Amino acid sequence: MKKNKNKDKNSENKIKFDDFKNWFFMLKFIFGVNPSFLILTFAANTLIELSWSLPQVVLLKYVIDVVSEGERLYRIVAALGCFAVFVLFVNAFDVTFWDVGYPILKEKLDRNLYFAIYEKAVKTDLSSYDDPKFYNDFVLSMNVMGSRAENVISGTRDVFTELCSVALLSGILLTIDPICLLIIFISVAAAVPLGVKSAATSSERIEKMTPLDRKNLYYSRVFYLADYAKELRLNPAGEMIRRRYDKNIHDRLNIISPYLKKEAFLDFLTASIPQTIAIQFIVMLYLGWRATVKGNLEPGDFAAAFNGLNSISFSVYYIAMFFSWRFRENSIYVNKFKRFMQTKEKIVNGNDKRILEKPETIKLNNVTFSYPGNDKPALKNVNLEIKPYQKIALVGYNGAGKTTLTNLLLRLYDTTEGSITVGGENIKNWDKGAYHSNFAAVFQDYALFGATMGENVAMSDTPDPERVADALRESGFDKELPNGADTVLLKEFDENGMSLSGGEAQKVAIARAFYKKCPFAILDEPSANLDPQAEYSLNEAMARAANDKTVIFISHRLSTTVMADVIYMLENGEIVESGTHEELMAMNGKYAYMFNLQAEKYSSI
Repeated sequence: MKKNKNKDKNSENKIKFDDFKNWFFMLKFIFGVNPSFLILTFAANTLIELSWSLPQVVLLKYVIDVVSEGERLYRIVAALGCFAVFVLFVNAFDVTFWDVGYPILKEKLDRNLYFAIYEKAVKTDLSSYDDPKFYNDFVLSMNVMGSRAENVISGTRDVFTELCSVALLSGILLTIDPICLLIIFISVAAAVPLGVKSAATSSERIEKMTPLDRKNLYYSRVFYLADYAKELRLNPAGEMIRRRYDKNIHDRLNIISPYLKKEAFLDFLTASIPQTIAIQFIVMLYLGWRATVKGNLEPGDFAAAFNGLNSISFSVYYIAMFFSWRFRENSIYVNKFKRFMQTKEKIVNGNDKRILEKPETIKLNNVTFSYPGNDKPALKNVNLEIKPYQKIALVGYNGAGKTTLTNLLLRLYDTTEGSITVGGENIKNWDKGAYHSNFAAVFQDYALFGATMGENVAMSDTPDPERVADALRESGFDKELPNGADTVLLKEFDENGMSLSGGEAQKVAIARAFYKKCPFAILDEPSANLDPQAEYSLNEAMARAANDKTVIFISHRLSTTVMADVIYMLENGEIVESGTHEELMAMNGKYAYMFNLQAEKYSSI
């Protein structure tokens, strides 16, 4: 039992230590992306806070002392006049900074923060997206880190300000009565364990709510993403999702209700001990006894001590509660952001920065690959050679390993075993950016962006209009563009943005492969959304593209594979057949079976 208690204590200490590490990580990160935001907000907040707390002690004591001594009124008027000028200056600074300066600084902080997140997301290995913990951290970073970064800054800023106030006021009050200070610090110390308990309760509530929060985010996405729009209108799925959302809300209420009641009771006790018991009762009695019975406390000192102690009590209580509650809560979110930002890249960058001017031979030597967390290999001992300018087709049933093979060729993943070489050079020796420049790729899950047609084709904000037009023509895109390459696609940023059908959008994606000047093109299901005529035109265009490119494509429509120089039939991650269309048909094996099966379906229509 004792051993378990020690273990729990060590775990609790570790959590607290980790909280501090998380907090300093966030402050260091914010300072790195926008140092002026941190420095100016700290300075502004401290000036404004001290301008209000000091007069409550120093000015009040001065006025009462002047009145008690029977001095002339002009001394009070002069003091109040100086204070009024100071207040006007502070108010002008306060309004200017918080209403004008702070929003601008915050915008810049958000920009730099999310730039860092976007850059990390782009550099992070694709395999990380297969890890649910990483993906949750990524989504959370995108959704809440702007507000959480501001919370970290405001919390640290407020604690710093309160510490300055406590130090200054304590120095003043030590000259009046140090015993009062001792009473306040003892009462706050007595309240801290209650605050810690309240914080622990709050943290437990947050942890319990996390899976339910994820469900709520999912239900929201279902209703606002266009992906689900048709299904929700044609089927009663919307009612099903609403019922599940309603159940999730009830589950949330059932979980948080007992926690909230417990937190409210603990917070009541925590606030009452220093403020009501210590200041309103004990300190008042003590100061009253000194002023009336002992007669050794002047009226100005009495007022200054009472106001100063009230201010110190609030400050110390705020600091204590911050570290036991708000500090811990923000640390939970910062820790997820920290994990995301510190995710290590598994694909190590090489030093070779060559960009090839023409295709070279690609070889896969005993390539085996397993996805993270999956013991079953997606590819097993794959060996193949792709010669320059060849048209290579990868065919097979779903799950055969075709897309996995192209992902390895593009070095979006690294092989588990074996090697891939281009021109005799292991692709792991290449700089990733330079290596990717050698490939044009069109994926079956392609995406269009809220940008111009030219930018969508060039995948750059400096497209060449003539090359864009040529690439679109090669892909078979023939829809009229009102503004040519400057025509805006989608309506995210332009209400007049052009919408495209599935087939048209796919032709735009294919045009990217024709636009990019590179020796290799990989097309994953390039004709999936195309009609037979468009498919035939695409095949012709691909044949022309092979004049200066090696083309590797995946297709479930085997009519597309007829033109390939070599066809590789994959099954369960292995190459089971290879050859030209004629050779494979003559073998009368698995490829021939698939081809004849599709041919029968077309002939029966």
